[in-house]
Amino acid sequence: MGMNQLSIQEFTKALAAKSSVPGGGGASGLVGSIGIALGTMVGQFTVGKKTYADVEKDILGLMEKAEVLREQLLQCIEEDAKAFEPLSKAYAIPKDEPTRGDILEKCLKDAAIVPFKIAELTCQAIDLQRDFADKGSKLMISDAATGAVILLGALKGAAVNVKVNTRLMADKEYANSLEQQIDSLVEEYSLKAEQIYKDVVERLG
Repeated sequence: MGMNQLSIQEFTKALAAKSSVPGGGGASGLVGSIGIALGTMVGQFTVGKKTYADVEKDILGLMEKAEVLREQLLQCIEEDAKAFEPLSKAYAIPKDEPTRGDILEKCLKDAAIVPFKIAELTCQAIDLQRDFADKGSKLMISDAATGAVILLGALKGAAVNVKVNTRLMADKEYANSLEQQIDSLVEEYSLKAEQIYKDVVERLG
């Protein structure tokens, strides 16, 4: 059974164990999927209501995109686990082994790809959450705000899991490029997620 097929009880127990898999990357994928699922829930309570008939088409489109992202984020849990396994083995290669450097470098780059993907997906999800908050049922906007801040947590979790790999890369140009991209995403989408939260809280007041 894959990591993304475990029950919540099983996954969190595995996460709490003395094992590197699942770890921060997989946890970020799970949290991100939960964040965008809340957006879809807002949509479910919006469609079919006369009050929101004028935005129903938009909401249905948002829900379709959100469900794709939810599935992709869940799949990242398994992808992250598979990417880390060879990296853990690479660390165990004796330091005097001539091929160690090249093997480790490839594994580090592979391990950074998945959390970077999670970060990109959570950013897309935050953009959708903006629309769920703006167009969704007023009775459910607190869930849109909750989803936004949860997604922000997933984004930041993914970002630090990119950096834990880039810091050890020999290819500093590649590492710096990846870090700059992830820093840019965190800066931009931290503001977006916090603004969603702030706007919803003001509307609730």
